[in-house]
Amino acid sequence: MEVTTVVTFKPALGLLAVALTVAAGVSGCSSANVGEGDGATRSIETVRGTVDVPDSALRIVTLEPLELDTAVALGVVPVGTAVLSEAAGVPGYLGDEAVSIEMVGSVTDPRIESIAALQPDLILGTETRHGKFYDQLAGIAPTVFMKSQSDPWKDNVRFVGRVLGKEGSAEDLLGDYDARCSEVAEEHATEGRTAQLIRPRNGELTLYGPSSFAGSTLECAGFTTPPRPEWAEEISIDLSPELAGEARADLIVVTSVDPSDPAAIPETISDNAAALPNPHAVDQSYWITGVGPKGGLAVLDDIDRILSEQN
Repeated sequence: MEVTTVVTFKPALGLLAVALTVAAGVSGCSSANVGEGDGATRSIETVRGTVDVPDSALRIVTLEPLELDTAVALGVVPVGTAVLSEAAGVPGYLGDEAVSIEMVGSVTDPRIESIAALQPDLILGTETRHGKFYDQLAGIAPTVFMKSQSDPWKDNVRFVGRVLGKEGSAEDLLGDYDARCSEVAEEHATEGRTAQLIRPRNGELTLYGPSSFAGSTLECAGFTTPPRPEWAEEISIDLSPELAGEARADLIVVTSVDPSDPAAIPETISDNAAALPNPHAVDQSYWITGVGPKGGLAVLDDIDRILSEQN
């Protein structure tokens, strides 16, 4: 797509106006713009209606952590991605293949010009987070939005698989996840035991329920989340420090940016040892933000490690 800018100068002494035309190719509308792909497309039903996407997208940009995780897991490494924190960068748990992915701003505020500069042939985002950017993004490349990052994560994995033409592979990834859950549950006899995931932030404790990503993974591994009426409609709730004892469970898992930090477990939790025994610090980058098949397996590996250390 070519954008033409006309700049008109009016010099003094009555000279004739001079028109300067500057041609700037700023974006590609399909894989043909980057000289790759055969131009074949498929129609995908999205929250924005039907979108024609490349049969084999070669240069994708992801704006949502689940889309990044799933794409990498499917072997389609994006050329660019939005991240939760540019200071933290692309999550390390995604492996060596993700090192070369260029950051294009934050998940909540992607940089449109950085996305255009990468000349993508497909952009993946989320309506709830990126709806206001849709027209700009769709002017760069075919743009497909999930409805919400809060939707069941497995359904979103399947959706990304469908968009990338890898539905079967996406199902295989979810099958591997389920099989690993069963393996952990059987090896550690987790049935009948409770587990609670806690995220300390802003002076409060955020508890994650069974419909959250990591909460559902704990349940997939055989644990039960302590029941609360809020779980019927919420994926998480906030507790004030004086109510920390309400998070009691057989297994307490506490997220941290740096699980190796001695201060990863806040005093709010360590001072409530009777209700919150033997808490375990885990990496927030995949327990909270790394939603997807690779993140799920990383969470299960942590659960396996923690339970093995307890035995």
